[in-house]
Amino acid sequence: MSNVEVRPEELECAAAPPTSDLEVLEPRDVPLGGPRAMTVRRTLPQRRRSLIGAWCFADHYGPDDVSETGGMDVPPHPHTGLQTVSWLFTGEIEHRDSLGTHALVRPGELNLMTGGLGIAHSEVSTPATTVLHGAQLWVALPDAHRRAPMAFQHYRPEPVLLAGAAVAVFLGSLAGQTSPVETFTPLLGAELVLEAGARLELALDSGFEHGVLADTEGVGVQGTSLGRGAMGYLPTGRTTVTLTNRAPTPARALLLGGPPFEEDIVMWWNFVGRSHEDVVQAREDWMSHSERFGEVLGYAGEVRHLPAPVIPPVRIRPRGNPPH
Repeated sequence: MSNVEVRPEELECAAAPPTSDLEVLEPRDVPLGGPRAMTVRRTLPQRRRSLIGAWCFADHYGPDDVSETGGMDVPPHPHTGLQTVSWLFTGEIEHRDSLGTHALVRPGELNLMTGGLGIAHSEVSTPATTVLHGAQLWVALPDAHRRAPMAFQHYRPEPVLLAGAAVAVFLGSLAGQTSPVETFTPLLGAELVLEAGARLELALDSGFEHGVLADTEGVGVQGTSLGRGAMGYLPTGRTTVTLTNRAPTPARALLLGGPPFEEDIVMWWNFVGRSHEDVVQAREDWMSHSERFGEVLGYAGEVRHLPAPVIPPVRIRPRGNPPH
């Protein structure tokens, strides 16, 4: 699921300075457009923090009863300068892209798509899906690789059982597990499921900053409770993190991390660039059906080429992180 807002915010995102304490990033509800509307809880980017490592976008959605919401149907649309990370808790999504990939996104399985110079894809929840629930994440590509060719990777991590918890590492390394999936900057991505009343201490890479995205109620980070869809930010320098579950049922979270991203980026709609001109050119190329993005075959919906919103008649303004 991608950013199909009809009036996307303009963002010039800068690398975030470290903070001394846990910072709670509250989500905001964002209604998405398209043939089937969805509302997601977005924690990245926001005014006070734009990136956590190279993670530059985090939407959390569901659980949604598709008989009421209509599920997901996102027509072919473009991406530049990023990798998309799709992770489901419940449901199933059919993915098609202009590389020729036709794949299913299922719970516990990573689908990672690279759209450096440009790629297009569609996402549709399958007829078998009754409840849709998951997270859509973006990773900014560093300048040296932001024109990387189209690529798609799939991986199903095997959860490792720790004291009172199960940990599935889909990117990077944690708790003795390492993902084979290739990225352009060091990253960490893992799903954590804590039993009722569990307390889990994990060793961290001190050179990484981290974010804990709470999927359910009950998740605590360093003694601070997070609401559903909220993210707890941890600066670099930490060697451990303590997670707790204060709920009477299992609690789930995603742990994301990476070294601070030292480059400024510009985000608009589904494009990540380095300047206002970058996104203007990307929009023009998409709307003119340029070969840059290729063609998505097999999508059965009526809209075969999702129109891009109109770029506001002003330059993209600085947003996000506090000054040093």
